[in-house]
Amino acid sequence: MGKSVAIIGTRGYPSFYGGFETLVRQLAPYLADQGWDVTVYGRDGSTKKDTPDHDPRVHAIVTRGVESKSLSTLSYGLTSSVHAARHRPDVALVMNVANGYWLPLLRARGIPTVVNVDGIEWERAKWGKQAKAVFRGGARLTAKFGDNLVYDSQEIARRWAAGFKRDGIFIPYGGTDPGPLEPVPELAGRPYALMVARFVPENTVVEFFDAAEHLSERWDIAIVGSSGYGGDLDDRVANLAARNERIHWFGHVSDDQRLFSLWQHSGAYFHGHSVGGTNPALVQAMACGAPIVARDTVFNREVLAGSAIFAQPHSADIAEKIDQLLANRSLQQELSTAARHRGETHYSWRNVCSTYETTLLDVTGTKSSVPRSNNNRE
Repeated sequence: MGKSVAIIGTRGYPSFYGGFETLVRQLAPYLADQGWDVTVYGRDGSTKKDTPDHDPRVHAIVTRGVESKSLSTLSYGLTSSVHAARHRPDVALVMNVANGYWLPLLRARGIPTVVNVDGIEWERAKWGKQAKAVFRGGARLTAKFGDNLVYDSQEIARRWAAGFKRDGIFIPYGGTDPGPLEPVPELAGRPYALMVARFVPENTVVEFFDAAEHLSERWDIAIVGSSGYGGDLDDRVANLAARNERIHWFGHVSDDQRLFSLWQHSGAYFHGHSVGGTNPALVQAMACGAPIVARDTVFNREVLAGSAIFAQPHSADIAEKIDQLLANRSLQQELSTAARHRGETHYSWRNVCSTYETTLLDVTGTKSSVPRSNNNRE
């Protein structure tokens, strides 16, 4: 008889919102292939079942919650955990330390937990003082009650060992090589710089917008993303796109093939994320062979090593590095090849998923028939 797992803390299955959702779209069917009974908890209106990504073997359960920037994760995590506690799966895979508050409930019902801690949420500029305190409290409870912890980067693992005295297992994200794709019609045959990001300060969005105004004098600019809740940054990019025909705002793109094409045909992809570990969008950009200019952070250097150009978080340096890359086709090809090779070597979805399964089995006391993969990086 197969094991059962409940996945708590994402927007559901299949969802295209962010990194956790990308992981679940890969992991849930993989676990079903291995004989697991898989339940993914989610939110109403956040999933798309009429897509090739939907696997009917995965049970998608929607619970109630409060839809707001500060309360959604906590409230949906609570209702999902209560439901899971009532049905008692063999193990729970919990995403985000905010759900650390509900781990005692799962433990009380005898449900072992594996927790993906995500990034250092209490350092994100988008959160106020109270929200940061909530994340810190959730992290302390995660360290105390989580049976096994997953870190998506070695630097995150180091921070948790130093700050919370907890070890765990390193499991990054994976990327998918989409094969050759047609360029999106709006940019066909035109060199362009691309940014894909949620509109929050720590993703260097303001600095890129400033750089884009300068770069658009010579090049096209493609921007994918939004704040998710509207606001000044959404208003600014809408205004930029309305008055500048070289700046193209695509909003949130849930069509993977369209997004992959934007990465694949870009002359320079700017990755400005500064807080977090291994970023799923960055790994996917590598799999698509995007030539990358990345904000210079310990996390981005860990993932990219020598396969990218690094920029300081200032509009002038960002514009200069992107301009130099867009003007140099041979450098674009060199970085594209290097990024694709590093992605293939270190970020395989099959290795990611098999290591998750081994970790889930470990906390249930069941031995895996699949050897633990070695995801250590150079």
